[in-house]
Amino acid sequence: MSKDAKNVPALRFRGYSDAWEKRKLGELAKVRTGRAFKSSSFSPNGKYYVVTNKDIGGPQISTHMDGDRIDITNPVDIAKYSLSGRNLLVTMDGVNIGKTAMYSNEDAVLAQRVGRLTSSSLDFVHQITSQKNFLTRMNELSVGNAIKHISLKQISDYAVNVPQQTSERQLIGQTLSLLDNLIAATQDKLSFLKKMKMFFLQQIFPTKNHDVPQIRFDGFTDVWSHYKLGSLMRIDKEQEVKKELLTDIQKGFYVLAMRTFSMDGYIDHSKPYWLNHLDNVSDDKFLLPREFAILDADMDANLPKIGRVLLNASSEKYLLAAHVRKIQVKSGNDPIFIYALMRGNSVHERLKLEANGSISKRLLDKNVYKQSILVPNRSEQSKIGRLFFLLETTITLHQQKIQMLKQVKKSCLQNLFI
Repeated sequence: MSKDAKNVPALRFRGYSDAWEKRKLGELAKVRTGRAFKSSSFSPNGKYYVVTNKDIGGPQISTHMDGDRIDITNPVDIAKYSLSGRNLLVTMDGVNIGKTAMYSNEDAVLAQRVGRLTSSSLDFVHQITSQKNFLTRMNELSVGNAIKHISLKQISDYAVNVPQQTSERQLIGQTLSLLDNLIAATQDKLSFLKKMKMFFLQQIFPTKNHDVPQIRFDGFTDVWSHYKLGSLMRIDKEQEVKKELLTDIQKGFYVLAMRTFSMDGYIDHSKPYWLNHLDNVSDDKFLLPREFAILDADMDANLPKIGRVLLNASSEKYLLAAHVRKIQVKSGNDPIFIYALMRGNSVHERLKLEANGSISKRLLDKNVYKQSILVPNRSEQSKIGRLFFLLETTITLHQQKIQMLKQVKKSCLQNLFI
């Protein structure tokens, strides 16, 4: 079913066919705010955490927060302002006006200027207020000079098309909430994997003034040997891709460029570049699976990206653009080990110091090659390389899963709503 004059969404759950109707948020949820607690009543050991606008920045609020606390003994105030149960909070002033988050904590109370919505269809209401239209409208309605603010009435009067039946609202809300939870859980796993990788990067390579690492695989006791990076690898010449041919339309070849190279050495899928057509398609123009590249330039004054290396741990191949250059490891060395070695912060920090230029900083090949590093024998290299390849492939799979779930969520929002 397509969206048309009948006022129905393109996709519906079985058994529902009624036209949707325009309703205000105040008709779908109870809208209220918190209390203006006096700062003189705050206590570092107070039982209740005081939730304010500064706590709302994402879809969920952490229950482990640092901020003001207060003791409340009046049961009426506790019943009125406690955030037990399921609540949808809305920022009513400051830079995050219109941002929303789900929150439940019986040991927290709500401060003034934070909107609170409760409803039997709260997941559905959350999806409505999480969309860009709500955020844009609240910012359009905001008033004030130094600090902008919105009112409870403006939140309550926000109108949107909704199903007539509460059960349909609940089904839509629960489905999208499930997707949100899956995305959040996968992101948590991804964060854990990245932390695990950072731990191994810090522990499995020798630290300053040491010639062996803190932790090693069983059976290895030899000291590591000093080499120059240039004796272990070389950097391929820069590939040219005409900027006017690049597009954000998902078709053709995914391009690895400065903007798609994230600050922590991963592909930034939030800023995609695509090249729809390429005449001379040869593998030297691509970063193939198990290959890695280095970024030799940076526009940021703090140089967070320059000298970073990125491993292609997927089964895809990526087109190389300006400043993203493939690294070829010389025979007798494990490529993934050399990647992990260059991925460590000690090498990256040294390479940052070698950058030169005015507006756009550049990293010359010779300044990469001259870096002195410690390397074990090939057998130990292979062990370390396999460990990091396993970590990188697992990280990549989680990143791909998050992208897939976000695409599913986007499609649901487009088709389950009018």
